[in-house]
Amino acid sequence: MNIDEALAVFLRGADEILPIEELKKKLSKNKTLRVKAGFDPTAPDLHLGHTVLINKLKQIQDMGHEILFLIGDFTGMIGDPTGKNTTRPPMSKEQLLENSKSYQEQVFKILDKDKTTIMFNSEWMEKMSSADMIKLASQQTVARMLERDDFSKRYKSGQGISIHEFLYPLVQGYDSVAMDADMELGGTDQKFNLLMGRELQKQAGKEQQVILTMPILEGLDGVQKMSKSLNNYIGIDEAPDDMFGKIMSISDELMWRYLELLSFESLETIDSWKKEVETGGNPRNIKFRLANEIITRFHDSDAAKQAQQNFTNRFAKNQIPDDMPEFNFDSGTKIANLLKDANLVSSTSEAFRMIKQGAAKMNGEKISDKDLTPEPGEAVYQVGKRKFARVTIS
Repeated sequence: MNIDEALAVFLRGADEILPIEELKKKLSKNKTLRVKAGFDPTAPDLHLGHTVLINKLKQIQDMGHEILFLIGDFTGMIGDPTGKNTTRPPMSKEQLLENSKSYQEQVFKILDKDKTTIMFNSEWMEKMSSADMIKLASQQTVARMLERDDFSKRYKSGQGISIHEFLYPLVQGYDSVAMDADMELGGTDQKFNLLMGRELQKQAGKEQQVILTMPILEGLDGVQKMSKSLNNYIGIDEAPDDMFGKIMSISDELMWRYLELLSFESLETIDSWKKEVETGGNPRNIKFRLANEIITRFHDSDAAKQAQQNFTNRFAKNQIPDDMPEFNFDSGTKIANLLKDANLVSSTSEAFRMIKQGAAKMNGEKISDKDLTPEPGEAVYQVGKRKFARVTIS
């Protein structure tokens, strides 16, 4: 693979590579790059949003470079302040280690275990003396830290910033020094921390890492970042039927975003699918392909085929048409109001009656809770045998 071909792999789906000329220089030396990405194990499970970075690591790994998968068991105790408007409560070492076991099991559904080095930043951070930590802290100023957007906003609004939060970007940056990283990957929200790694490497007299940022994947609602707390996520350990149904619920527009960031299909293939839809093809068939690829990756091909069959059977039984009215409603809309405003019933009282009779369905499943507040995302709602509406909640 020549430099231009290698760059195309690095750039696919990426938001930014800094500095790209340095990456070209590193690649021209024809050496194996040490490519770092860190994950704090603050929750037990990974979702598809996390896999955007891991997918990129896999693409880089397949080019022959060394992947350093860093588990931030030390930084996890500090708590990543990125995007937070309050100080995060600290997690115990025990919680973090338990979660890290789950991370290691799940990440190797994508990465090659034999070609991945798992590292923990407690390995070097716990060996630091108080004097070492003071020396590290002396390498940056408060003014520099307040350049971070989240810190700046909190400071200006009078919200508290704990001193230990300033240590987070310093420790993440020092990880790159300790690991001799040639490149570090992170989300766009991690840019400050990634650049800190370059700065600390320079101060340590080492060759600076190149940074590559990946976009933040939107959740099922197509608006906010995928997050378990927002309940707009697809967990990689979810049951195949649940994964399939969630993928099928995303909007046609969001489908292309998911394909770019989550699929290993070539860009040429995805472009051919776009042309297929532009010339009258059903977007549902493209979602089938995406769902099959994702479920095969995290389960197996038989599970993917069965999930598609189960989905098809459920919808075929209800004779759901391809064309139907489409509506957009705000998050928090109650089911009775949704059915009324989508012209599926004439009043909320009729909606309650249809729900009680089992005549109201969402994605082919009967709605049993008259007080239901549907989750963000796209779904097909049905009342009786002939009334359908495709509703997107954002």
